[in-house]
Amino acid sequence: MKVLTVTGYKPMELNIFKEDDHRISFIKAAIKKRLISFIEEGLEWVLLSGQMGVEMWTGQVVLDLKETYDIKLALIPPFENQETRWPEPIQQAYQELTLTADFYKPLYVGDYKGAFQFKAKNKWLIDKSDGCLILMDEEFPGSGRFFHQETAGMEHYPVYLITPADLDDVVEELRMADPDYWT
Repeated sequence: MKVLTVTGYKPMELNIFKEDDHRISFIKAAIKKRLISFIEEGLEWVLLSGQMGVEMWTGQVVLDLKETYDIKLALIPPFENQETRWPEPIQQAYQELTLTADFYKPLYVGDYKGAFQFKAKNKWLIDKSDGCLILMDEEFPGSGRFFHQETAGMEHYPVYLITPADLDDVVEELRMADPDYWT
């Protein structure tokens, strides 16, 4: 797999309302762990639409991984100015991603015109990638369900999930890696 799309929850779907919420570090660690395994198997590009939450956190993880691995980041939002209604700190983080991504181009020119843009964005990302990674609990899928539904029945499009159990494993790994845990 050379090209992977990553998506998942928006922060409010996880009850995360501050950029310094400690749970974000666990989510990023889980994403990093999965991305490294894909990179070691030949992954070259990560595609994101840049939505706040999992996608932006993934973008930040990819930028960190670029220091060690040969990986590229493409940011393809569904339309221009998607961040205008977001909180200011998230807007700033999004702008930073747009400037540092290896490729950035909105799918539609102009501002939001309708829900069709999100559906088209999902289809485009699926068409341009070899598989996807979704942070999602299938019992409570949140907004990631739309992307997941779009992949339903696609035999040659692998869908990988980061589940709540995966997040629990990462939290435990990080706790056990802390020397203070053992004292």
